[in-house]
Amino acid sequence: MPVASISKEKAAPGKEEVVVKSVQRWLGNPISKILLRFVCGRSKRGGNRLDIAIRRYIGEDIPVDFQDRLASFVVKLVMGHGSNVFGYSGENLKEHLKDPVIRRGMVNVLEGIARYGARRPFTSVAPFLVVWNYTKLCNLRCEHCYEGAGPEAMKDELTTEEAKRVIDEFEDAGVVAIAFSGGEPLLRKDIFEVAGYARNKGFFTSVATNGTVITREVARKMKDVFGYAEISLDGFEEAHDKFRGVPGAWKRTCEGIKNSVAEGIDTCVALTATRYNLHEIPKLVDFAEQELGVKRVIMFNYVPVGRGKDIIDQDPSPQERHELLKYLYTRMIDSNCKLICYSTAPQYSMVSWEFAYGTYSASGIVSTHFTSEGAMRALQGRTKSLADFLGGCGAGRLYCGLEPNGDITPCVFMPIKLGNIRRDRLRDVWHSSEVLWKLRDRDALEGCGACEHRYICGGCRARAYAYYGDVQAPDPGCIHNVRYWRELKMKVRGEQPRVPVELKAAA
Repeated sequence: MPVASISKEKAAPGKEEVVVKSVQRWLGNPISKILLRFVCGRSKRGGNRLDIAIRRYIGEDIPVDFQDRLASFVVKLVMGHGSNVFGYSGENLKEHLKDPVIRRGMVNVLEGIARYGARRPFTSVAPFLVVWNYTKLCNLRCEHCYEGAGPEAMKDELTTEEAKRVIDEFEDAGVVAIAFSGGEPLLRKDIFEVAGYARNKGFFTSVATNGTVITREVARKMKDVFGYAEISLDGFEEAHDKFRGVPGAWKRTCEGIKNSVAEGIDTCVALTATRYNLHEIPKLVDFAEQELGVKRVIMFNYVPVGRGKDIIDQDPSPQERHELLKYLYTRMIDSNCKLICYSTAPQYSMVSWEFAYGTYSASGIVSTHFTSEGAMRALQGRTKSLADFLGGCGAGRLYCGLEPNGDITPCVFMPIKLGNIRRDRLRDVWHSSEVLWKLRDRDALEGCGACEHRYICGGCRARAYAYYGDVQAPDPGCIHNVRYWRELKMKVRGEQPRVPVELKAAA
């Protein structure tokens, strides 16, 4: 899932546990699911009935009709059990639910359970997160750009007023978080107006940027409208400038990261791992923490889409990717490390699972970082909770993409048009799209569908689509799918005609 992980203050460790533990309790309680179906829906007075009921539960005085009042009684009855139902005291839970992001997330999750039931992995009632490619305009020319962005904006990009109506549509659908990406979103003149409009409506807002235009003044503006900033840095100066296609980009990006950190923005360094920069990544992670002062690093999965098709030969092998994910995880759990390391590669869930439960814990690697069996059990419980809930690849389950012209896609790395938000309601697309339902069926996946980790990983569906033109195809970047990787290499050499023609020349 690219871009915009919800910030530590908004999601981890405390607040995300409220949602996750709540979900687990609900999933095992058929009575709760029956009650949920009753309280979910639209109020006759306007607004979401479940949201109204939760807001009344935390003490807000909101006008209601009879059905709203009945729904409020049901929610109060269930929430009031506190420790019995959610594992939290009633007052503690109320305090968490005063945060509009947590409240919106709770509504999204509970409505998902009411509509779809106890699916593995979880599917939300509407996209929890929308990654919005806000413009195709960009001041760089990155080799791996999925959007093919450049010096000109898309001709039919959404206007400012249309963008605000889109945010209204997101509110109606039940979206929780909006990540503004691109292109370079900070180059569009109305970005702060539109992002501020979303922030004021209670969305969690974030931005993915190349960082080159972030002066201290721009950073101060960002602080007002974004809860999180993800800034791309793909290597040290020579590697980064080559990858980004503009000399001097590295220095400007590093300055932008420092300005973002200095203004108190929750800042993450994002890097796309390729064979070109693989050897630099450990030192780059150290540099991000020690010199740039960020608290987070995220490794993006390379996907051969957009201009990225032209560097397909730089795709790391399954073994290289796996070793990198192991490095990131072991670095993060080291007792001396204060950095949080993420990855959009769904195999990261598998790696964390194996450290907590499987081969790596048995070899003693984890035990050097935890001092007691109790600490280890806590790690296992948290890993299992998050893995079962998040379920690896979130495309079509927890998130979707939105193009500058309003086209709705399953993922920003998956250029499949599902509809257009100018004419289609987001929830209708989310509920009815055949492509999205294929993405949600982990048992039907080729290769990945037979894996014991399919419910917590499922492979990167964007990579599957890029390599095979099928969202249910294998992800050839996993160590459990090495045979598919080898087949691809053979086909590139012309031994078997299965790789899409447009990939052969570049591979």
